[in-house]
Amino acid sequence: MSSRYKLFHKSNPYAVKKTQSLFICAIKENVWFHYHHCQDYKRILDEKKFNPHTIETHEDLIRLPFIPTLYFKHHQLMSIPEKKMIIKATSSGTSGKVSKIGLDWNSFWCGFWMVFNLARVHHFWSLKPVHYLIFGYRPTKQNQTAISKSANGFTYFTPVISRTYALEWKNGQYQQNLDLMKKALIKYEKSHFPVRTAGFPAYTYFLLKSMKEEGIRLHMPKGSIISIGGGWKNFQHEQVDKNVFYALAKEVLDIEEDHIVEFFSAVEHPILYMTCQHHHFHIPIYSRVIIRNPDTFEEVPHGEVGLVNLITPMLKSNPIVSVMTDDLGILHDEPCPCGNPSPWLEIISRVGVKDIITCAVGAQEYLKK
Repeated sequence: MSSRYKLFHKSNPYAVKKTQSLFICAIKENVWFHYHHCQDYKRILDEKKFNPHTIETHEDLIRLPFIPTLYFKHHQLMSIPEKKMIIKATSSGTSGKVSKIGLDWNSFWCGFWMVFNLARVHHFWSLKPVHYLIFGYRPTKQNQTAISKSANGFTYFTPVISRTYALEWKNGQYQQNLDLMKKALIKYEKSHFPVRTAGFPAYTYFLLKSMKEEGIRLHMPKGSIISIGGGWKNFQHEQVDKNVFYALAKEVLDIEEDHIVEFFSAVEHPILYMTCQHHHFHIPIYSRVIIRNPDTFEEVPHGEVGLVNLITPMLKSNPIVSVMTDDLGILHDEPCPCGNPSPWLEIISRVGVKDIITCAVGAQEYLKK
């Protein structure tokens, strides 16, 4: 069994310190595979004079050449034939370009065990049927975005009574229908079964704000959960503080703060991050996070702000081992009240593309073309 398989089969998804050597071995195997199966990735490593055999410590993960997410929006890197990819997904495309990845069977099973163990630890698995309200896209053949696939996949943690979507496909395009979501919430308030929401925080917030203005106050069934993910996208100027969001959810739906969960992931880094009851994104064993100085790209100490560099050995299909996001964040190592010993990531904001200077070999030259 490969180091990657051993890593993703571990039952404790937050035993980061105990799995450090296994993680590094998995990265070494993964980089070596992509080096021999993707010519573009091999070129990047060769031009940076990086030898995959030298990966032995955390410092080597820092030296590992990263690729900016912006690069993937203009150029697809593959290490296996596309016909062997059983699942394909794209980024949301809010910038006009999309990143594309695929999962082969091996990568799919790694992802399955990751989701299984994280959902178990966070108590998302349940035999009790649930009404689902998705503040996102109804899946269609035309929509290959990762956010639509993950939001729909969220509904498989329990038996499903119903699924209601805020964005329906009509007349060749998606149309927003928050009024339908409002009617569903009012209807399911009297249900014997809980409600779970998933999807974009902006749409969730807009609906809750509208219901408050209309004087609607509900008491959702016991066990109901609000989950959000995907960011505020085109609504960043209307983004509110998390505490404002939590207070609104309590006032309108009577859902407590500890029943609000946030998800974080990216198509270029398909690792699932879930907040604990104190709303901290603890780092799972399947990834490592390096915070880098925006000017020098050197690692900054824990507690300091920098660009978020995400590392994982999950995929064999695409060389997304180390990617540089356009997010500013802080990595914390102080104890969390929830008791989880893993460091946790705080996302501060997203910076504009013009503010990012990447040092991934060939990225700027390619983008200029």
